[in-house]
Amino acid sequence: MDKKAVVRPIHLPKGRRVLVISDIHGNLPYLKGLLDKAGFSSQDILIVLGDILEKSTGGLDTLRYLMDLAKTHTVHFVQGNCDATPLGFLSGQWPDEIAARYGGFWKDKATWVYMAHQIGVPIESVEDYPAARKAIQEAYPEELAFLESMPTILVNDDYLFVHGGVPREDRLEELGAWECMKNDDFLNQDLFFHRWVIVGHWPVALYDGQITQANPLVRARQHIVSIDGGCTLKTDGQLNALILPEEPGGEFSWVSYDGFPTITALEDQAPSPDPLNIRWGHSNIEILEPGEEFTLVRHVESGRELPVLTDTIQTGIFGLTCKDTTDYLLPVKKGDILSLVRKTSRGAIVKKDGVTGWYLGSFT
Repeated sequence: MDKKAVVRPIHLPKGRRVLVISDIHGNLPYLKGLLDKAGFSSQDILIVLGDILEKSTGGLDTLRYLMDLAKTHTVHFVQGNCDATPLGFLSGQWPDEIAARYGGFWKDKATWVYMAHQIGVPIESVEDYPAARKAIQEAYPEELAFLESMPTILVNDDYLFVHGGVPREDRLEELGAWECMKNDDFLNQDLFFHRWVIVGHWPVALYDGQITQANPLVRARQHIVSIDGGCTLKTDGQLNALILPEEPGGEFSWVSYDGFPTITALEDQAPSPDPLNIRWGHSNIEILEPGEEFTLVRHVESGRELPVLTDTIQTGIFGLTCKDTTDYLLPVKKGDILSLVRKTSRGAIVKKDGVTGWYLGSFT
């Protein structure tokens, strides 16, 4: 993981719309749905900010779709840590015991495991690795070469595009590629830039302890925009396309796609004060009253007690935790169109303008 960052200039001609997407994680239906919703055409420029692969079985198909799209449209790519993951395995950068643990956990949702199984090559144990590596490299030369060709950073006078983040704007070639791709919690590092730095990698829902929202976060003072909407990884995730302003310094806009069915609210609902967003890294709980559909828990970090869906509770290396959960009652007006994430006996989990919460009223 000690490779240096590959930095390339990018030219963005005036008069052409520029869309930036990130963290598709193999969700080809969301990618197609987003491009269709955004009206993407050959007149536009698309920047794919990394993490095409991993965390689902659709990574290979998504990669091939984008490779084909790049033949007919203007598409620029930046390598994400999940795009580098199969390359790291194939080059032997991963210790075999780490690779075995990763592949055993993700199974076919790990791209190199999926690739091996697609060509009928066993990859269930460390002893399978030498033959599997060779077979994958022989079976997927175009795909692997395409992944290898991706730069770490795209940059011009106004913008810097990188998957995870950078600590500075100068001497970029001296940075480690991996630290630019896997740069967690980037917005909270008190960094300020002259260019606009556009990043993905860290789902934006992880930044707020109260409201669960998936829209791009624009930090004007820092000159950073974070755009990972949690596609594939979050139950309520979405895929965002950030649209750059026609002139640098203008307003950013975006289009989002989440694939959920929609409902029409039949009643008003006031927002709840002081909501809680239980999110990854802040999700340890204690069970107070178990139940079949809902379980009463205490959120360890905040001390708050709340009912959570029982099937969101899990035990793992971080102890007893709860998957992404909120107790927020969304502000809703009669006639609002909402994305329906899940129906329960106590109401519906819905999304409105990228924000997830509960709607307890009736709907059609």
